[in-house]
Amino acid sequence: MGTAGAMGTAGLPLLLTVCWLGTAGAATGGKVLLPPSNLSYSFVQICTLNWTWNPPENVSSGCDLEYSSEVVIDEVLQDSRAWSKSRFRLTETCLNEEMRFKVRSECKQDNSTQPSRWLEASLLPKGVPGSAAVNLSCVWHNLESMACTWRAGENASRDTSYTLHYWFDGLDSSHKCSNHSVHQGISGCIFPLSFPNVTRSYPAVRLLLRADSEAIRPVCASANPTTLVKPATPEQLTLSKVKDDIYVEWSESETFPDNCLVYEVKYHTGDSASARIIQVESNSLSVPSVDPKSKYTFKVRANPKPECYSSHLYSDWSQEESIGEELGSAFHSVLLITIPLLVAVSTIILLVYLKRLKILILPPIPEPREILKHMFGEQNEDSQSSAKEDSMDTCHRFGKEEEIHSLIVTETSVAANPDKET
Repeated sequence: MGTAGAMGTAGLPLLLTVCWLGTAGAATGGKVLLPPSNLSYSFVQICTLNWTWNPPENVSSGCDLEYSSEVVIDEVLQDSRAWSKSRFRLTETCLNEEMRFKVRSECKQDNSTQPSRWLEASLLPKGVPGSAAVNLSCVWHNLESMACTWRAGENASRDTSYTLHYWFDGLDSSHKCSNHSVHQGISGCIFPLSFPNVTRSYPAVRLLLRADSEAIRPVCASANPTTLVKPATPEQLTLSKVKDDIYVEWSESETFPDNCLVYEVKYHTGDSASARIIQVESNSLSVPSVDPKSKYTFKVRANPKPECYSSHLYSDWSQEESIGEELGSAFHSVLLITIPLLVAVSTIILLVYLKRLKILILPPIPEPREILKHMFGEQNEDSQSSAKEDSMDTCHRFGKEEEIHSLIVTETSVAANPDKET
């Protein structure tokens, strides 16, 4: 009852409008066309809808019939009004918000007939609000692969896993991105995307992020690849000196068409804060009148030309390469070799000096046991040597006494008995 009443209240302004148009048409003698009928939609590919309708009835043969259509997303009119004689229109959808499609009929170049009222159909989102993936961003790397990243919706569970599907004009069906990764809460996936080098117009890429659970809202996006181009980092940066000039050269990307890249060469001497940037359209550069006594450091990055692509993304800077030597470089090298040697020699001399100084100031203290042992050992040796000397003296004296005594006896016997001696 309430719903019917609300619908009736909502339809009152429309009814009044139709009546007003009918009255105005009658007052002016014009005729109001009937609206189209049987408005419906079907998914042609991911995120692409085909809206179809039938023509109005009772159209006069002199009416140059055309259809005007509009798209309203989340109550915001999109800049997509179109006129066509066809009874269908392909549109993109987001699936995360309510989408309304409006169509009406009109006789062009006929002021006697008024346009019909709008015929509408709605596509409502499914799933929990706030569960769709957010912050979807893509980069087309070197015209070879597209890398997309996103975050989970605030109302989605932590273990929610989204799957990326993509399609563009030229594929028979949508493809599923399998090179999936997650890092610090940011999910990403990389899929191949390349076109012939002769192509200067690229189709839009349709993207669909969804989960296996129906509670997670899917989200659609359309990417213009020409606005997402990021060249590869220049490689093989070589430097050479030709007289007073420095010649710089690097490798050129093979995936870009000719004359579709511009390069920035950044170089400095000494402090990088005083670096200079030069733009060139080829993969080489000559820097004239350089200081032969200075060291020069170079690096290069690439950027797509606006004539070829609408992207403002630069490549990463190449690795820095240097040529020449600064005035103090030789002195610094000598210092790097001399200072460690001086420190080592000074350390050895200091250690030796401290060891000798320690011996002079704090001589080693012998153990008491060794002192006592040494003292008693010397006394024993002295007593033993004294005893030996006394015994030797005694024996010597005794021998001398014997020798003297025998002599005395001999002399006595000779004096007493001279005849016996003869």
